[in-house]
Formats: sequence, C-alpha cells, structure tokens
Amino acid sequence: MERTGEGDPAQVVPLLWRQGTVVGRTGLTVDAVVTAGCELADEGGFAAVSMRKVAERLGRGAMTLYVHVPNRAVLVDLMVDAAFGEVSYDASGDDWRAGVRTIVETNRALLTRHPWLLDVDTSRPPLGPGTIAKYDAELALLAATGLPDVEVDQALTVLLDLVRSGVRRVLAADAQAEGEWWAVAGPLLAQLMDPADFPFASRVGQAAGEEYGAASAPDRALDFAVETLVAGLETRLP
Repeated sequence: MERTGEGDPAQVVPLLWRQGTVVGRTGLTVDAVVTAGCELADEGGFAAVSMRKVAERLGRGAMTLYVHVPNRAVLVDLMVDAAFGEVSYDASGDDWRAGVRTIVETNRALLTRHPWLLDVDTSRPPLGPGTIAKYDAELALLAATGLPDVEVDQALTVLLDLVRSGVRRVLAADAQAEGEWWAVAGPLLAQLMDPADFPFASRVGQAAGEEYGAASAPDRALDFAVETLVAGLETRLP
C-alpha cells in the first residue's frame, strides 16, 4: 500500500501548488514528470512507477528528474493530487440525496479510470489544489443536509470509503467467470451441505445465488450500502 504524506511537507506542499518550480533546459517540468508517472501507473499500477522508469518514459536521465521532483514519495502525492484534480462537479442545487449519488458515480468513474488510486492510503491527504477542490465540491453537495460541519465531513469520509471498497470488489470481479464458477460450485455445495446444519447460510445463500447468478454482486452491494447511508443520514437531519 502506497501512502501520501510520506514526504517532507516543506518540499511537498509548495510543489503541489507549483511554487518555486522551474523549467529545465530541455523543457522538462513538474507537470511532465507527474503526467508520466500517472501514465505508468495507469498501465501497470504503482509497481510500474519508479523515478528511473519515469525518466525513461520522458527520455531523460534519472538525475534530471530530481531537479523537479526530489523523490518518489513526493511524486506519489503529486500524482494523487493530479488525479483528484480531474474531478469536477456542478455543486448547484440543494438536493443532497442527488449529491450523494453524484459523488458516488464521479468517484466510481475516477477509480475505474485510475485503479492505482485504490492502492494509496490518503489518510494524510496531499494538500494540493486538486485534492482540496475535490473535497470542497463534495462537501458543498453534502452541506445541504444541514448537518453540523464535522458530521458532513464524517459522512463524506464514510461515503468515499464505501465507494473505494465497492469499486475494488467490482474491478476484481469478472461477471462471466464468476457466473461460470457458481454454475459448477453451487450445485456441488448443495449436494454436500445439509441445510439443517447451516439454516441461515443455506436459505440466504440460495436466495442470493439465484438472484445474482454468482456468489456475490459487488455493484449491487455498493448501491445498497449507499442507500443505507442515505437512510441513516436522514435520521440525523436537523
């Protein structure tokens, strides 16, 4: 698991806001380094990202990169902030329930486009313009609940965690392969398992298996989790 916030804040924060950056003699910039890092991560995950590989992608020597980005830890923050900066919202209106769905679909699309974001712990978020603009817009969509500010922040945290967990399962699943596996495994299990020994697993598992045509349905589980969160928030409205 990668982590943002592992670099020296005195180096990272100014770079996130492009303070004190320079254009190299060959035209190399921080933005070019970050873009190359994101491209490599899109293609092969974070395992494909190193300062050497980024330099190769740019056709430069590795030492040239360090003039612009001091180390890989800083690069991780820059990459995450750049990805978050792709997000845009129309934060108008006061329908917070529609806002919840907008946040879910926007983040689902972002994580599907950049699956490597699922492998980053952002407990210490990159404090750059991309991250803060995303945070601000998502808070605006939830502020219409009228909940206290801290609860709005907590609601957003839980919602984003639900999306990350759900998208991770969706991306890991292959609907056709899961269906084929269940078509063989389900009947075999039914022959071997006595429902009297496992009454709830038998009853609920059979109902779910018949409904999904597989052992699980990650998309539907995510939708259910979001609906449940919305219902819970409604009980807390002022």
